[in-house]
Amino acid sequence: MRPAQGAGLRAGIVTDGGLRDTEGVFKTGLPAYHRRPSSPPSRIVHQPADLGLPIACGGVAVYPGDIIVGDGDGVVVIPPDIVDAVAEEALATTLYDEFAEEEVARGRSLIGLFPGAREEAKRDFEAWKSRRSGSG
Repeated sequence: MRPAQGAGLRAGIVTDGGLRDTEGVFKTGLPAYHRRPSSPPSRIVHQPADLGLPIACGGVAVYPGDIIVGDGDGVVVIPPDIVDAVAEEALATTLYDEFAEEEVARGRSLIGLFPGAREEAKRDFEAWKSRRSGSG
């Protein structure tokens, strides 16, 4: 947990079950994603059986070493061998979204910007990135 925190990342909780004392958990500031609040589990029935094995959570396979990323919209599971490619695509998408928001705020139509960028929007985006980085 500490290396992730040192890199500006935070630990959290993800379960497709429930959490008890949901309000208290959220007050701690710890990111927590769960299906529903629940009563305290029975220590007789609920005991850890194993650690470090693949699981299913929310209908998704999660393997040891997978990268889990969550925000207010939900949680994604990223296999470690593609995490760099996913991060690059996420950055590119975020930059395009910033560009598109600025364009729409200036009165440009969404048509041609979304759902797929037309050639004019792609050219405008490349010019926007150049101006933004100071190379144009």
